[in-house]
Amino acid sequence: MAPPVGPVRAPEPGGAAGDRIRAARKTAGLTQQGLAAAVEVSRQTIISMETGDYAPSVYLAIKVARALDTPVEALWGP
Repeated sequence: MAPPVGPVRAPEPGGAAGDRIRAARKTAGLTQQGLAAAVEVSRQTIISMETGDYAPSVYLAIKVARALDTPVEALWGP
Protein backbone atom coordinates (compact mmCIF):
# COMPACT_ATOMS: atom_id res chain seq x y z
CA MET A 1 0.00 0.00 0.00
CA ALA A 2 1.36 3.41 -0.98
CA PRO A 3 1.63 6.19 1.60
CA PRO A 4 -0.95 8.97 1.46
CA VAL A 5 -0.31 11.78 -0.99
CA GLY A 6 -0.40 15.44 0.01
CA PRO A 7 0.36 17.38 3.15
CA VAL A 8 0.36 15.61 6.47
CA ARG A 9 -1.62 17.20 9.27
CA ALA A 10 0.54 17.95 12.31
CA PRO A 11 -0.22 15.63 15.22
CA GLU A 12 -0.79 18.36 17.81
CA PRO A 13 -4.27 19.82 18.16
CA GLY A 14 -4.44 23.57 17.93
CA GLY A 15 -1.14 23.91 16.09
CA ALA A 16 1.04 24.25 19.22
CA ALA A 17 4.13 23.18 17.28
CA GLY A 18 3.36 25.81 14.66
CA ASP A 19 3.12 28.48 17.33
CA ARG A 20 6.51 27.41 18.71
CA ILE A 21 8.06 27.46 15.22
CA ARG A 22 6.67 30.94 14.52
CA ALA A 23 7.89 32.27 17.88
CA ALA A 24 11.38 30.78 17.41
CA ARG A 25 11.56 32.17 13.88
CA LYS A 26 10.65 35.66 15.06
CA THR A 27 13.10 35.43 17.97
CA ALA A 28 15.80 34.47 15.47
CA GLY A 29 14.90 37.55 13.42
CA LEU A 30 13.96 35.53 10.34
CA THR A 31 11.11 36.05 7.94
CA GLN A 32 9.22 33.07 6.55
CA GLN A 33 11.16 33.58 3.32
CA GLY A 34 14.45 33.74 5.22
CA LEU A 35 13.79 30.50 7.08
CA ALA A 36 12.64 28.85 3.87
CA ALA A 37 15.88 29.83 2.14
CA ALA A 38 17.94 28.62 5.09
CA VAL A 39 16.37 25.15 5.01
CA GLU A 40 15.90 25.02 1.22
CA VAL A 41 12.11 24.73 1.04
CA SER A 42 9.39 27.05 -0.24
CA ARG A 43 7.87 29.79 1.87
CA GLN A 44 4.58 27.94 1.54
CA THR A 45 6.12 24.95 3.36
CA ILE A 46 7.07 27.20 6.28
CA ILE A 47 3.56 28.68 6.29
CA SER A 48 2.07 25.16 6.36
CA MET A 49 4.28 24.15 9.29
CA GLU A 50 3.31 27.30 11.21
CA THR A 51 -0.41 26.77 10.62
CA GLY A 52 -0.21 23.10 11.58
CA ASP A 53 -1.13 21.82 8.14
CA TYR A 54 2.19 20.08 7.55
CA ALA A 55 4.39 17.91 9.74
CA PRO A 56 7.91 17.88 8.29
CA SER A 57 10.12 14.87 7.82
CA VAL A 58 12.69 14.22 10.54
CA TYR A 59 15.38 15.54 8.21
CA LEU A 60 13.53 18.82 7.60
CA ALA A 61 12.65 19.17 11.29
CA ILE A 62 16.34 18.94 12.16
CA LYS A 63 17.23 21.53 9.51
CA VAL A 64 14.57 23.92 10.82
CA ALA A 65 15.71 23.47 14.42
CA ARG A 66 19.34 24.10 13.47
CA ALA A 67 18.42 27.19 11.45
CA LEU A 68 16.54 28.50 14.49
CA ASP A 69 19.32 27.46 16.90
CA THR A 70 16.73 25.52 18.91
CA PRO A 71 16.53 21.85 19.93
CA VAL A 72 14.09 19.82 17.82
CA GLU A 73 12.29 18.81 21.02
CA ALA A 74 11.61 22.47 21.83
CA LEU A 75 9.68 22.82 18.56
CA TRP A 76 7.97 19.44 18.19
CA GLY A 77 8.33 17.84 21.62
CA PRO A 78 5.70 17.42 24.31
